[in-house]
Amino acid sequence: MIKALSLAAALALLPFSAAVAADARGPSEDALEAAAEAFEARMEAFGARAEAISEDKSLTEAQRELRIAALWTEYQPDVTAFTAVAARHASSIAAAALAEVDVDAIVAEALVGVDVGAVVSGAMAQVPNALAAAQGIATNGAWASNDPEHMATYGLVAEYAVGEALDALDDVGVATTDTAGATAEEEPDEG
Repeated sequence: MIKALSLAAALALLPFSAAVAADARGPSEDALEAAAEAFEARMEAFGARAEAISEDKSLTEAQRELRIAALWTEYQPDVTAFTAVAARHASSIAAAALAEVDVDAIVAEALVGVDVGAVVSGAMAQVPNALAAAQGIATNGAWASNDPEHMATYGLVAEYAVGEALDALDDVGVATTDTAGATAEEEPDEG
């Protein structure tokens, strides 16, 4: 379980770590860096002007707050523009980083030492308990009651029991079929 979580975390951070570690930079990295430098300069200018306003003792506190708010309206479009540039280039940076990553090798390395058979056996050992509970509920004589409140309550209990059984199957990656016979999940390829 911990190896699976570690694998998920590694795959989530992979585009960013690969982009940082890469020696070759693309046009997206250059554009993002230029935008960041321009944005930083604008925010430094805002900070200096806002600080000058806040230190002006000839103004009341309310006047200082109003002037800083008015000043911010001048700089707020810079925040929006930088955010747009970052969003526009982030996907191409991530795509370039992922293009050079061998995901299959990472997964194979993460699964070294994991006894998949033991994991499946452990999960499958839980399935009979969940199914036994569902069968016990289903054979209970209270199901014969025509009371609408009983019917609703037992319906919820049955949904819970079936959900628990399906969750146990999902935990081990076993394919399940819905009532129409369509496969709800594909079984992982062991090949």
